[in-house]
Amino acid sequence: QVQLVESGGGLVQAGGSLRLSCGDSGRTFSSYAMGWFRQAPGKEREFVAGISRSGGTTYYTDSVRGRFTVSRDNAKNTVYLQMNSLKPEDTAVYYCAARYSLLYSSRSNEYAYWGQGTQVTVSS
Repeated sequence: QVQLVESGGGLVQAGGSLRLSCGDSGRTFSSYAMGWFRQAPGKEREFVAGISRSGGTTYYTDSVRGRFTVSRDNAKNTVYLQMNSLKPEDTAVYYCAARYSLLYSSRSNEYAYWGQGTQVTVSS
């Protein structure tokens, strides 16, 4: 069983940085590829970044590539999303999700487990 708990959200000015963390209290974290999604008010949930089970392969959506970095520490059962050069349009609730697979997916319905979400607000 995977139980994901997120932390690290908050309010930041444009151009600032935040690091989101997503930890799993179970013992099978390394069996899962991980994804980060976000959902802004009135918009659909959007795939932001993904990382493979080993951490060797990552993916970023175009709007965050070069500003966000996804990483994981399987020894600590934690995945991270480092967000730099934040923009007001990055404001959303951010979710981590686990997919029982070698590789991530951009489709939210392919993830079995989700964190509770953490609010990121970027002021202009």
